[in-house]
Amino acid sequence: MLCLGGIVGIAFTLLNHVLGTPRAVRSKADPYECGLPSEVQRGFRFGISFYLVAMLFILFDIEVIFLYPIAVQLRSFGTFAMVETVVFVVLLMAAFVYVWRRGALAWR
Repeated sequence: MLCLGGIVGIAFTLLNHVLGTPRAVRSKADPYECGLPSEVQRGFRFGISFYLVAMLFILFDIEVIFLYPIAVQLRSFGTFAMVETVVFVVLLMAAFVYVWRRGALAWR
């Protein structure tokens, strides 16, 4: 089945290359988003705030994911895990408040 799938894939690719007519149309090469023409020039650069917000989102998102295994098995881990989880959440909130107060989440 794997060989048959590979043969069919290669055959369709070769048939497309042989039978298909390449038509270079400028409108097909232009970038677009949601069906609308893009007004962004090639030299356009995103602001640093975009990357900063994206990195902070990933950072806090990954840290919150660490809470899931503890929430699932909290009874078997005991009181120590609960205390450590509370410390983790307090440190996470302190970091979030620090980032928020520094203005890193403000979109400019």
